[in-house]
Amino acid sequence: MNRGLFITFEGVDGCGKSTQIELLSKYLKENNFEVVITREPGGKGLGEKLREILLNYDGEVSDRCESFLFLADRAQNIDTIVNPAVNSGKIVLCDRHTDSTVAYQGYGRGLDIDTINHLNNLATNNKKPDLTFIFDIDTETSMKRVGKNQDRMESAGIEFQNRVRKGYLELAQIEPERVKVIDATKTIEEIHEEVLEIIKKILHN
Repeated sequence: MNRGLFITFEGVDGCGKSTQIELLSKYLKENNFEVVITREPGGKGLGEKLREILLNYDGEVSDRCESFLFLADRAQNIDTIVNPAVNSGKIVLCDRHTDSTVAYQGYGRGLDIDTINHLNNLATNNKKPDLTFIFDIDTETSMKRVGKNQDRMESAGIEFQNRVRKGYLELAQIEPERVKVIDATKTIEEIHEEVLEIIKKILHN
């Protein structure tokens, strides 16, 4: 495979996606693929500053302002990290992307989803991930995994998290070719094997 790939990892907080990114990165590097790991919010440089505001600012942040901050971070991530890497044939693994904004700000905060989709397209210049994993887990389990040390998004409440999870599952129904749902209650090893099974089909396509 000579072309680059853009793969995103999604799910409610505590779903284990970050662990799976590290495991997949290790597998790909061992098989001689060049890998770049990034995240939203918080890609290197400006993104790190935006992440600090979005997750830890203790003042009032309006729902629309929150959405625009995420979108600004996304545009920076796509333009300075994702596109250059993919265009040079690398595999980019991104912790959260456009589906997070739909799930959290659309389903979670109740903002208009058509508007969010339009703004996402502006922020990414219509770029879509080649593949998206959603690690699905019930809200009660996710909150137990997160624990008491919660950031601004994690502390939004059970009902908010339930709406986010519902949003993710509906996204998977809308785009089943791109979005793959994985049961995140399985063991780390079982989840990794399921991820590899899907990845290998793309790598040898």
